[in-house]
Formats: sequence, C-alpha cells, structure tokens
Amino acid sequence: MSYPYSGVDLRKRPEKYRIGRGEQGVFHAEPYKGELLPLWRFKTVEDAEESSAAIYAKFEEYRAEGDFVGMDVARKFLQMGWTRSRRYAKYRGGKKSQPREKPDPEKQKAAEVFHEKWRTAAEDEEYLRLKEVHRRNEM
Repeated sequence: MSYPYSGVDLRKRPEKYRIGRGEQGVFHAEPYKGELLPLWRFKTVEDAEESSAAIYAKFEEYRAEGDFVGMDVARKFLQMGWTRSRRYAKYRGGKKSQPREKPDPEKQKAAEVFHEKWRTAAEDEEYLRLKEVHRRNEM
C-alpha cells in the first residue's frame, strides 16, 4: 500500500496526513517517525516505562504546539508498543507460529505499561478535538 504522504514532510504539509485505522502509516509519517522511532523500545518493563514516558512526552510537546499529526503518530507508537509487547508475551520471538503455553509475565507487564499511556493519549480532550478538526478537513 502506498501512502499519499510517503516522502512528504507532514510538519510542513499536515493536510496530506490521513488518520487511517490503528497503527496504519506510522512508518511513512515523517518527520515524526524519525523523532519517535529511536524512543520506541518494548523488550522489558524498564524499556517500556522509559519508552512510553518519552513518547508520551513528545505527544504532550506536539499538543502544546497544536500539532495533531505529531500527536496521532505518537499515539500510534504507543499503541504499537502495546501490540508488539503483547505479541512477544504470547509468542516466542514474536512469531505467531511459536505460541507459549503461558504468556511471558515481563512482556505482559510491558504491554500494560504501553496500554495505559496509549489510552491516556487516545482519550486526551485536545487530541480528540484536533482529530475532529483534521477529519473535517480531510473530506
């Protein structure tokens, strides 16, 4: 799938950004991907705590700037931290062909850390307001 914003600086051209479902497009959303990807780690609870806090701090920074696209991409990275941690908790090496008998408790806890930050971001009043404004402008 090609994204209409591949190769576009979304900070300069936010109107090109499409919200999409779930985590869609997160690896095409520059310059945000370049700012957030180095912060994204989820192997251990400690990694998850540091990473989710750093990504959420960027979310708040983008909110202070009124930058909906940055907020949405940060929210997607938090959501991906949750989904990836859950996958590694349930499957050895994150491979669905290698299920564990019981979820790995460390990775399960890492997933919970990300889930909390993701929900906080997704339910943020200013985020929801700016999301609605962006949606109206998409049409």
